[in-house]
Amino acid sequence: MAHYQMRQKLVSIGDDYWIEDELGQRVYKVDGKALRLRKTLIVEDAHGAQLYKIQERKLRIRDTMEIEDSAGHTVAKVKKKRINLLREGWTVTVSDGPDIAVKGNIVDHEYRLERGRDQIAQVSKRWFRMADTYGVDVAPDQNQALILAIAAVLDSTAHERR
Repeated sequence: MAHYQMRQKLVSIGDDYWIEDELGQRVYKVDGKALRLRKTLIVEDAHGAQLYKIQERKLRIRDTMEIEDSAGHTVAKVKKKRINLLREGWTVTVSDGPDIAVKGNIVDHEYRLERGRDQIAQVSKRWFRMADTYGVDVAPDQNQALILAIAAVLDSTAHERR
């Protein structure tokens, strides 16, 4: 598993922040584009190359965040779904592979991403003493940047009031 550190409360529009690896090196940057009608996040590598563009789509009944690659192709859609009146959930539809199930408590940053029976990532705040930090462990055979982009979308969607 590859280990990454993300800061909650910083995944908001107009804010930029770095995703660090387990050695504290900056490996990805999330740029929250301000002054846009729709919520937009850009995920870049450490050298500033755009990897993914994440944009909110509000034309549907349920909010959707689309993740596009640098060529503008949609690679994943994260949709908010209503489970019942008291609880909401998310689904991740992936363009070139099996969908991803989100299981656990997204608001508290204690959840996992699964494809079928395989856990492909785990998110937890328990690994850090700092209140505004959470970790993302990603299986080595997964697209690291895409999984981190999905985690950023879930954080942004779950904490929309920020």
